[in-house]
Amino acid sequence: MKELVVGALQLPTLGMNATRLEFYINKAKERETKVLLFGEYVLNHFFRELEKMSRNMVKEQSKKHLKMLQKFAKKYNMTFIVPLVIVKKKKYYKTIARITAKNTDFYQQQILISYDHWNEKEFFSNKVAPLKKPMIFKQNGFKIAVMAGFELHFDTFWDTIRRNKVDIVMLPTASTFGSHDRWSELVKSRAFIYGCYILRANRLGEFTDGDVQWNFYGDSMLVSPEGEIEMMLEDKESMLIENINKKAVKEHRESWKFLNEIEMREKL
Repeated sequence: MKELVVGALQLPTLGMNATRLEFYINKAKERETKVLLFGEYVLNHFFRELEKMSRNMVKEQSKKHLKMLQKFAKKYNMTFIVPLVIVKKKKYYKTIARITAKNTDFYQQQILISYDHWNEKEFFSNKVAPLKKPMIFKQNGFKIAVMAGFELHFDTFWDTIRRNKVDIVMLPTASTFGSHDRWSELVKSRAFIYGCYILRANRLGEFTDGDVQWNFYGDSMLVSPEGEIEMMLEDKESMLIENINKKAVKEHRESWKFLNEIEMREKL
């Protein structure tokens, strides 16, 4: 059965530091990593910090990182999945870029957080529209889907995962406020029900809002189709590199048959 080496970078906001980033990419290449996932707000500052930054500075930061990773993708023949803030016509857009040696594709996050204390929907100009499928692509014989962390909660996206028989979901997040257990259980449940791997990259770092301290705690993980955590990082800067294989996906789906029951009824 086919295997694929995937990785997740667990970092705080990098600023403009290319040397530190290339160190990790070089180590990932040594272990034959084909797809490397970044957490949210790693190449750009947290959106609450962007409010106080010059728009031109944010635009330049994103432009420089994009150009740098396009160069690294060619140099190391690797695919990067990278959350990125795009600035167009004085507006901010929350996106995820898939950067390969040959091209760059963008997925614009469709559902954003809209709570009083964390209102990305108000800050960004992402269009509210009928939902489309998440980014799906093939890599070394594997079907890979990319969705933003908050979108994990919505069944519509997972119906697309089922219909497209996705092997692994790449999930960049910026989780905080002691939500360790909730996120762990959500990821494990989705992986088990839909019979796929989930690779989550959660950022590190802190943000202070008055008397409230936001702690982005890591816990980047790879979860198997059986809903088991195969590898999880702690709360330190680090990188997760693991193999995934088609056999685990195939055996889980054949054993539990969750998706078969739905597909059978769709044909009636």
